[in-house]
Amino acid sequence: MVGSLEKLVEALSRLPTIGQKSAWRLAIHLLERPESEALHLAHTIEEVRKSIKRCEVCFNYTEKEICDLCSSPSRDGSVICVVEKPADLFTIEKAGRYKGLYHVLGGVLSPLNGVTAEKLNLAPLKKRIEQKTPKEIIIALGGSSDSETTAIYLARFLKSQDLRVTRLARGLPVGMELEYVDQITLAQALNERTDLDYGENR
Repeated sequence: MVGSLEKLVEALSRLPTIGQKSAWRLAIHLLERPESEALHLAHTIEEVRKSIKRCEVCFNYTEKEICDLCSSPSRDGSVICVVEKPADLFTIEKAGRYKGLYHVLGGVLSPLNGVTAEKLNLAPLKKRIEQKTPKEIIIALGGSSDSETTAIYLARFLKSQDLRVTRLARGLPVGMELEYVDQITLAQALNERTDLDYGENR
């Protein structure tokens, strides 16, 4: 087998939801298409990696210092939706019901994997709240046990602030990542969000 082809298959198989068989099919597809198409794809990936950065305010992906959502005068600054990753932000935006701002944590608490509170974007979130004084924080994390732990931690972390802390309604499938939830279910979860229990009596 050609060594360079095996390298391509190995690289493709590292992508989410791409197994070995799918990686082989993609690799062969790229070889069978005109060379210009493959080079265009490679060039596009290179350009994205060079031009995309993190928003200085919410940590979403952007080509500017501050993303279009944070700088938009039409967004409701009184509400901040806290998500795990940019993919979750994109999913909520597709639902078309939410008009507030966002904050990307950059992960969820997972001590077994070395993800502690210090490694998440919590300090910038607290600073935003102190400076902008929003009225509500929506915790929009997935259904995993680590997400649940992070939600409770956030509620306690934000308790000293004079604001409402809510979470998405429980209609979300247990254990499912937010980016894979259908838009109707997600929109309903946003509309029926509930106040988050601090869990002090547990």
